[in-house]
Amino acid sequence: MRSHALRAATAAMLAAAMSLPRPAAAQWAVIDQANLAQNVLTAAHTLQQINNQIASLQNQATMIQNMSKNLSHLSFSSLSAIANDLQQIGNLMNQAQRISFEVSAVQSALNRRYPSSYGAGVNLTQVVSNAQSRWQDAQSAFQQTLLVQSEIAQTVQSDTAKLTQLVTASQGAAGNLQVVQAGNQLLALEIKQQLQLQTLLAAQGRAQALSGASATQSEAEGHAAFTTFLGSSSAYTPQ
Repeated sequence: MRSHALRAATAAMLAAAMSLPRPAAAQWAVIDQANLAQNVLTAAHTLQQINNQIASLQNQATMIQNMSKNLSHLSFSSLSAIANDLQQIGNLMNQAQRISFEVSAVQSALNRRYPSSYGAGVNLTQVVSNAQSRWQDAQSAFQQTLLVQSEIAQTVQSDTAKLTQLVTASQGAAGNLQVVQAGNQLLALEIKQQLQLQTLLAAQGRAQALSGASATQSEAEGHAAFTTFLGSSSAYTPQ
C-alpha cells in the first residue's frame, strides 16, 4: 500500500515537472551598420544646413547694421553758422555808403562826380563840390573795407573751432553718409573762406579805385580851373 502511494507521488511530481514552461532561448540584438551610417550622415548634413542658415542670418544682420550705420546722419552741422557768417558779411557789403556795389548806382555817381571833360567856362564851385564828394566817397570806401576786414577776422576763430569739430566728426564717422556729410561741411567751410576773401578783395579794390579815380579827376579839374583862371591871351592889351 505504501509502495503504491510512493509510486503515485513520484508520478505526480514528474508530471508537474514536465508541465513547467521551458526557459526561452537566448536572443542577440542585430545592428544594421549601413542604416546606422546613413542616419549619421543625414544628421550631419542636417546640422550643416542649420549652421549655414545661422551664418546667413548673422550675415544679414551684419548687413542691416552696416546699412543702418551708412544711413545715419552726422550729429554735428556747421552749415547754419557758415551761412550766418556769410550773411553778416553780405549785409556789410550791402550797407556800402556813397557809391554802392550796384552797377546803375555806380554809373550814376561816376557821371555826376567824374565827368569825362570840362569846358572852357568850368564852374569852380561845382569843381570844389565834386572834389569834396569824391573825397567822401573814398573815405567811406576805406571805412567799409576796415569793417569787412574786422568781420572776417572775427570769423577766423569760429572757423578754427568749426574745422576742429568737423575733422573730429569725420574721424569718428560710423557710416558712409556721415563721412560724406562731414566732407561736404569741410568743403562748405573752404568755399566760405574763399567767398570772404573775394568779398574783402572787392571792398579793397573799390576803395583803391575810388581813391585813384579821385586823384586823377582832381588833377584834371585843377588843370581846367587853372585854364579858366588865366583866360584867353586876348584878355589883356598892353598900353
